[in-house]
Amino acid sequence: MLLVFLQVAPPNSISRQYSRQVNAWIYPFFEQNWRLFAPDPESANLQISARTMHTAPDGTVQVSNWFDLTTVDTAAVKHDPYPSHTAQNMLRRAWTSYLETHGGDDRPHSQRALMIQQYLRNIAADRVAAHRHGTFESIQLRVITVSITAPPPAGGSGPGAAARKPADTRYLPWWKVARHATR
Repeated sequence: MLLVFLQVAPPNSISRQYSRQVNAWIYPFFEQNWRLFAPDPESANLQISARTMHTAPDGTVQVSNWFDLTTVDTAAVKHDPYPSHTAQNMLRRAWTSYLETHGGDDRPHSQRALMIQQYLRNIAADRVAAHRHGTFESIQLRVITVSITAPPPAGGSGPGAAARKPADTRYLPWWKVARHATR
């Protein structure tokens, strides 16, 4: 409670002195924003998929097919009359935070970036483990981003008609995970 208080209280000498420790505990779990009052609509549709890698005792490497994490999240929200904020936003917000802290090179340049990377990796590993059989030691994510464009004006042409941008596909590096034994 004290750390949350220091995060939301007006700046003071204690919150300034311990800001690094407070932020390390607060983010990403208790992040504050104003979206409830001033929504920031999505400008892109995301499809986040994961695949896993397992090294068998004989040394052969087995790589799974891609598993669509976004579809699982969407299905869980669609069939729940009262979906939780976590079910709706955890994966998407983890990805957004990853983009903010890593940029395009997929290397963590701060402790917060490393924490966000681990957070995203753990979400993906836990969700794959909950829906797939077998074991794995590494996971890779693929994120397909499709921009949402404004609808063309009546008539379908003219200066307001925007061409649809192609999907952007990003492959993250393979990340080691604690050995996951799945159902």
